[in-house]
Amino acid sequence: MHRRIAAVWRPILAMWLAVATVPFSSAFAEDGHIAAAVLKRIFPAATHFGSVGGAPPAIPAYRNDEIIGHVFRSHAVVRSVGLSGKTLDIAVGLDAAGIITGAEILEHHEPILAIGVSDDDLARFVAKFSGRDARLPIQVLRRAPKDGTAVDAVSGATVSSLLMADAIFQSAIAVGRSRGVLEGGASGIDLTGFEEADWQTLLADGSLRRLVLTLGEVTRPLADKGARLYPAGAGPDDPDIRFIDLVAGLATPARIGRNLLGPQRFNRLVGALAPGDHLIFVAANGLYSFKGTGYVKSGRFDRIQITQGERTFQLTRDDHTRIEQLRIAGAPKFREMALFVLRQDRGFDAARPWRLELLVEGESDAGSVLTVHTLDYGLPGRYIPAAGTAQPRVPSQDLWRAVWLDRLPDVVLLIGMLLILGAIFFLQDLVARRRILYKALRYGFLIVTLFWLGWYAAAQLTVINVLTFTAALRTEFEWEFFLLEPLIFILWAFVAVALLFGGRGAFCGWLCPFGALQELLNRIARRFRVPQFRLPFTLHERLWPVKYIIFLSLFALSLGAFDMAYTAAEVEPFKTAIVMRFVREWPFLLYVAVLLGAGLFVERAFCRYLCPLGAALAVPARIRMFEWLKRRWHCGQQCNICATKCPVQAIHPNGSINPNECIYCLNCQTLYFDDQTCPPLIVRRKRREKHDAEPFAEGV
Repeated sequence: MHRRIAAVWRPILAMWLAVATVPFSSAFAEDGHIAAAVLKRIFPAATHFGSVGGAPPAIPAYRNDEIIGHVFRSHAVVRSVGLSGKTLDIAVGLDAAGIITGAEILEHHEPILAIGVSDDDLARFVAKFSGRDARLPIQVLRRAPKDGTAVDAVSGATVSSLLMADAIFQSAIAVGRSRGVLEGGASGIDLTGFEEADWQTLLADGSLRRLVLTLGEVTRPLADKGARLYPAGAGPDDPDIRFIDLVAGLATPARIGRNLLGPQRFNRLVGALAPGDHLIFVAANGLYSFKGTGYVKSGRFDRIQITQGERTFQLTRDDHTRIEQLRIAGAPKFREMALFVLRQDRGFDAARPWRLELLVEGESDAGSVLTVHTLDYGLPGRYIPAAGTAQPRVPSQDLWRAVWLDRLPDVVLLIGMLLILGAIFFLQDLVARRRILYKALRYGFLIVTLFWLGWYAAAQLTVINVLTFTAALRTEFEWEFFLLEPLIFILWAFVAVALLFGGRGAFCGWLCPFGALQELLNRIARRFRVPQFRLPFTLHERLWPVKYIIFLSLFALSLGAFDMAYTAAEVEPFKTAIVMRFVREWPFLLYVAVLLGAGLFVERAFCRYLCPLGAALAVPARIRMFEWLKRRWHCGQQCNICATKCPVQAIHPNGSINPNECIYCLNCQTLYFDDQTCPPLIVRRKRREKHDAEPFAEGV
């Protein structure tokens, strides 16, 4: 007996232990050291290794007395993070020729990897980058071609695979640049050398420059020209009051931009730049706005411009990125901040001095008068390496755009599918009046949802998406992480709009692959006369809160223990049944079999009582704008046909529809228009038939 119990629980305990061992933190220390065994595996050609050091930190690899490369942690070099927004750390080796010698995951917190993807899968994936040239980042695709031009992502973990590949190449490029391994590039500027620095440090060493003007310093030049300050910039009469406190600097070097913005946003912004493009940081306090309002209409900022030599660079709305907050220690709170992109094709050279010109408008009897106040900037020498150590020209890696291009056919198909669903909702009365058309559309759509959207595209929304999104809002939110899964992003965008207009039924009733699987299996069961059980409404109503309790428990758990929350989210069978297509350990398969088996007798049993995602969607769905499902006064009083036919018992005995439970299948609307089923319509039809028959009877 004990052996049988042990046999049942051993795989379950093993699964939980596997989750508990993530992250793999024993192989490294926070100061950059890497265990000797890991070093040897990553760089097998080395005879021994030195101590961690330099900027960015790396460990030299020796063959006898010769340095033949370096080993480093991606998080220490580029602050790599995963989809969860937490540390993603990979040990990487780079030889003296710029070739990656190996890679090994040290730490991750990826929710999609917590269960269902083995350590061997991850190890095999990162091992694929061994022997790759760090100068040539390779694409990661869901289905890579066999010609070696791309690598396959880990099945079911495409986004995490992309982020791992990006961490490997970006950290390798940064270390290669700093050690002179990789050849030079645009402007000869050290863009990746990094060390922690606070606000005062960047001001003191000239990385950022400051211009402070009082009201008197601005009005005096205007007065010399017979003008006065234009009312739009007018303020108190005190000439010593601060008119503007302006700070500016080049933000492309990692030591400046990454300290200002934080690693995640800096990496995303720099990754979107073309080679040779640069970011200019501008922030200000005081009475005067350097942005003004003219750019809203004209598209051009008319209060600031960049000048270098004889060239003047106008700043436009297309090159502007707004900043809400800074991540650097000691920074004051600014009234307004912005980043501006200066494109290489405009002739800007970041290594040469430039100046930011602040234009202040005044007015005189003769008309408008402009005065110019300048902030001079020259990149400190620490960012310009000595001859022979210039930095490489790195290919731009705009990850999410590459993913969208790769999955463009799927994106087009999904958008077409959503347009069809939108048309069904918009024309629901026409569809509901034609029962044959309705059934064809209904079951055809569910089949496409299950087989294409679910089993082929693996685009199953899950409560993990909700937990990840809310976690990102609490930390450092970046849209780019969510854009890395185009189908999931499009689905969530559609669901958000649908929640606003009609409730959660658009997803739960039409776009959930597991919901489609339950409904289709129940239809087959009915064909084979499997008995259907209908719970008493009192009991049915008491079971509704269960799914809300599950969701709130998962949400509360995610606030303090992400890994446990993602593990507990396995209450959803979506990953086993849809994403992994039943290729999992038997405890998961048994759980799914129980749920689907229950659904053969009680239609959509999981959706009704257990689904935490349905509960999460039901909460914001209460703000929906429209009630498009039609009811009659007879409903619940003279007739309960719709209530008894509702597949999820979302209709109360009094005839009202509970929008939190309704999956918007439109079944009740087909009954509403059916004059063979709906009693009020039957009465009307019989009266009409009798009226039509009376003239014929009189004629006889």
